[in-house]
Amino acid sequence: MSGARKWFGWFRKIAFAEGLSFLILLGIAMPLKYFANMPMAVRIVGGLHGALFVAYIVLAWEVMGSAKKSYGWVFKALLASIIPFGTFVLDREWKKEAAQLQ
Repeated sequence: MSGARKWFGWFRKIAFAEGLSFLILLGIAMPLKYFANMPMAVRIVGGLHGALFVAYIVLAWEVMGSAKKSYGWVFKALLASIIPFGTFVLDREWKKEAAQLQ
């Protein structure tokens, strides 16, 4: 397995986890904070989501370098991370891109 494929594999795994943590933050933790007076939910899920977001950006940068992707590709990945379900939608495209790597 090439280095670019390895980085892409890790990127896709972290993208899934980051997207899932974002949905949990928006759909469960935030309502618990504001409607059930449980701010700890946002503190826990928000911290986890923040760490996953940082890993996502670092891995997107690594994929850009190893798979020779453009800055536009990284921007598109960044945009996907701030739109709910964005990472899940782009995963189909990323799967094809990863398969084309040597």
